[in-house]
Amino acid sequence: MAALLTIDNLHASVEDKEILRGISLSVGRGETHVIMGPNGAGKSTLAGALMGHPAYTVTGGTADFDGQDLLALSVSERAKAGLFLSFQNPIEVPGISLENFIRSAIEQRTGEKVRIWNFRKEVRALLESLHMDNTFAERDLNVGFSGGEKKKAEILQMLLLKPSLAILDETDSGLDVDAVHTVSQGVEEFQKDKNASLLIITHNAAILSALHVDKVHVLVNGQITAEGGPELIDLISRDGFAAFEGTDA
Repeated sequence: MAALLTIDNLHASVEDKEILRGISLSVGRGETHVIMGPNGAGKSTLAGALMGHPAYTVTGGTADFDGQDLLALSVSERAKAGLFLSFQNPIEVPGISLENFIRSAIEQRTGEKVRIWNFRKEVRALLESLHMDNTFAERDLNVGFSGGEKKKAEILQMLLLKPSLAILDETDSGLDVDAVHTVSQGVEEFQKDKNASLLIITHNAAILSALHVDKVHVLVNGQITAEGGPELIDLISRDGFAAFEGTDA
């Protein structure tokens, strides 16, 4: 089966400082890949570069997404093509409810009007499955949300937008145990779609404990220094990242 995402020798910089120094990896349809690494390793740079964030400049390499040159697409074109990114610190958007924001995003991606009744029914069902109050979707997007609520809102967006590839950038960062559990439940729900892929970026194994993981990539100093199966998660939890510094994948 052809890969959904193929990254080859990707280099990226922030303000003329090289952060990514030749990243290569491939994610198949329906696969869950994890990128782990210490703070400052370049994990968020990779996520931002793939999504087209203007703060990150790609200086070399290629990225193919579902048969398209990902790097040639605008941010909105990448989203419409089926790429989704959850942020470490989602911004507040006063004056627009979470529900209306998601509905508008779905219409922009599909080019079709959303049937309000069916949409609200799906929203309520997902909120219930995630043990979230029904009024959650009626609140202004992220306004007054706790850190955990912001992450839950992004998981709800992911489940409703149904992207081909969801990139979760430190989604578990700063969450308490209950919030991590809720977010993990949402990710498990997303994994039920066997054509949907996940790229989970983290330095903490807590969110991964209940998830099926196909491959783990260890990112240190802008380079992938090791790759393997879920056993790497246990190794990192036990010994940290020191063992992977200065090695080649």
